[in-house]
Amino acid sequence: MAQNTEFINKRGKIFIKKIIANKNDANQRLDKFLAKTFGNLPPSMLYKFIRAKKIKVNGKRCAIGYKLNEGDIIDLYIKDEFLVTENHILSFKDIIPKLKILYEDGNILLCDKKPGVIVHPDKNEEINTLINHITAYLYKKGEYNPEFENSFAPALCNRIDRNTGGIVICAKNSETLRIINEKIKNNEIEKKYLCLINGILDKKSGIMTAYHRKNQDLNIAEINKNKFPGSKIIKTGYEVLGEKNNISLVEVELITGRTHQIRAHFAYIGRPLVGDGKYNKNKTPGFFHQALYAYKIKFNFTGESGVLDYLNGKIITAGSVGEIASRWKF
Repeated sequence: MAQNTEFINKRGKIFIKKIIANKNDANQRLDKFLAKTFGNLPPSMLYKFIRAKKIKVNGKRCAIGYKLNEGDIIDLYIKDEFLVTENHILSFKDIIPKLKILYEDGNILLCDKKPGVIVHPDKNEEINTLINHITAYLYKKGEYNPEFENSFAPALCNRIDRNTGGIVICAKNSETLRIINEKIKNNEIEKKYLCLINGILDKKSGIMTAYHRKNQDLNIAEINKNKFPGSKIIKTGYEVLGEKNNISLVEVELITGRTHQIRAHFAYIGRPLVGDGKYNKNKTPGFFHQALYAYKIKFNFTGESGVLDYLNGKIITAGSVGEIASRWKF
């Protein structure tokens, strides 16, 4: 928690901002921590202040890459104009949280996001977002209070598109966030989706491979079988579970996780998702969103998992295959 203290030197009265690092601040690099805490402090000024000893840890000069410990005292001999912190509470304090929670413990929360709900604020929606509903829920429970945090707020570990439904993981503390992000990066969390695609696949299971690039201007994914400038490889595992009226129910495993990967990959092979307004030119009556659901997560930890070791092997689902397929009248 930050405190302001007066300090007298030869030049007169100046203010020190004193921060005491808490559990959620521990193990962060000093520069990364300060950049998150004071968003309007330019990186060039930050490094200059550290080198000039205007930022000290426990009363001593510190290195830019110093890793914080719980209880460390950070003194900043810097003008207040550089030390403005965000008021995290404003965006969620008046929300009445509406969540479908699938699993929760002291470290982690998994919820089932409805299609049409955006996960993070954007230029069109700042308040009614999944992260704000989760933050409001934890705030009202007394598990999170921004007034006692320097840089941490509840954070989503994975994202799904606005019009895709399904499981989203939220970390309640910084240690959980670090571990889950690492596990996702190392493919130690298995994520499976259900979708409806147009047409029938000749091969009923397999792994599709291609190259992917996000077009930022158009907000679409570009796919090609050969590598092209700015592209990265994608791998999409799939298994056909059912076929009806020239539509296939498919279980998909994201081996890589790129923007719109499932939607764009199936569209690329000529089998776009039912109801997909971006990658499918043919509208399907009765579908207002793409028929895509992140329905299962399994924690497959193979490396060190620290405080989350108890989750290893655990499976969380947002419903059975039959339940989700029935929502699509399949």
